[in-house]
Amino acid sequence: MLYLLLDYWLSDSGHTGNAYESVLLRAACAILFSFVIVWWFAPAMIRGLMRLKLRDVPEFDHEALNEMTRDNANTPTMGGVLILAAILASVLLLADLYNYYIILGMFCLLWLGVLGAVDDWLKLTAKRRGGGRDGLKMYEKLLFQIGLGVLLGFFIYSYGAATADRHATIAAPTGLGDSMAVQLEAFRVLAVPFYKHGVFLSIPMFMVITVLVTAGTSNAVNLTDGMDGLAAGCVALCSFVFVVLAVIVGDVAQATRLLLPAVPAAGELGVLCGAMVGSCLGFLWYNCHPASVFMGDTGSLPLGGVIGYVAIVTRQELILFIVGGVFVIEAVSVILQVGYFKLTGGKRIFRVAPIHHHFHLKGWTETQTVTRFWLISALFAAFALATIKLR
Repeated sequence: MLYLLLDYWLSDSGHTGNAYESVLLRAACAILFSFVIVWWFAPAMIRGLMRLKLRDVPEFDHEALNEMTRDNANTPTMGGVLILAAILASVLLLADLYNYYIILGMFCLLWLGVLGAVDDWLKLTAKRRGGGRDGLKMYEKLLFQIGLGVLLGFFIYSYGAATADRHATIAAPTGLGDSMAVQLEAFRVLAVPFYKHGVFLSIPMFMVITVLVTAGTSNAVNLTDGMDGLAAGCVALCSFVFVVLAVIVGDVAQATRLLLPAVPAAGELGVLCGAMVGSCLGFLWYNCHPASVFMGDTGSLPLGGVIGYVAIVTRQELILFIVGGVFVIEAVSVILQVGYFKLTGGKRIFRVAPIHHHFHLKGWTETQTVTRFWLISALFAAFALATIKLR
């Protein structure tokens, strides 16, 4: 909104090259603005959640772990509502609301935010009402996540094709039409780390990858959200990397120089990612050990889904496996544990999954576990940024 007002006013006055046009500047402002929103309003939100009795009651299939986490009982959850509100407020204020990818990003955020809120509400109120239901069933969540992935895949691909055709038509009189179309058809290219040319995708493969990345990242962040500050800190680091990637990929000259797929207009997603960084850091102020509030599925599902969405738009799905390495490890630990348990008739690889609880049971304190996972996440983030030049 502020971006559009400044653009209208300054353009009408004949001013050009204004500072507000810089995505990096607006991303930095989004970090600060969303941080302040969450930090300022969190105490009131926590009191409201307490009044509504929306409090967490952690239950694990492990008696020792239940004993270790009993101090978390009655901590208010669904704090993700404030995270989403801060992100939306920052994007509405600082981003170009005519940008197609920003509109899709907010749609993704709201879709998964509502899904997570419904899941949290059912989990937190069913026992109080005697229903005994543990939120939405897994297939119910997957149904909505897959549906979202299909919609995002269709609209991203359609817009990418239209953008490439338009730029090729504009460049045709100069004789650069064909080369420009190839350069801008990034929606067909899967960027591969350490490989210059990438891999071209068919439409069905693009749709499959979109669904897998969106649903997989959403659920992986959800699995990571099991200790005070763990998910918020890792999401903040991951989102910061995608601020950088979005800005580079959105600039055709920079993307070409660094041998990355060029996606015009994707740079505006840097503002969205900046808002995610700030809101997670603001939430971490109250979510660090001992946590005063949890984000719940209301926060973890949309945060993960939007990270996946940004990776798809910027064509950096494989880089996501590096920068989101902690999320990958957490998800794989659950898959291995469940698969091995079923194959062996009850044996386990880890003491409990996700893997952060395994280390907790091995003797690491919760603070040690979270801090060490943050350090690993920071190393993954640094390595992911290094891959930009290693081609």
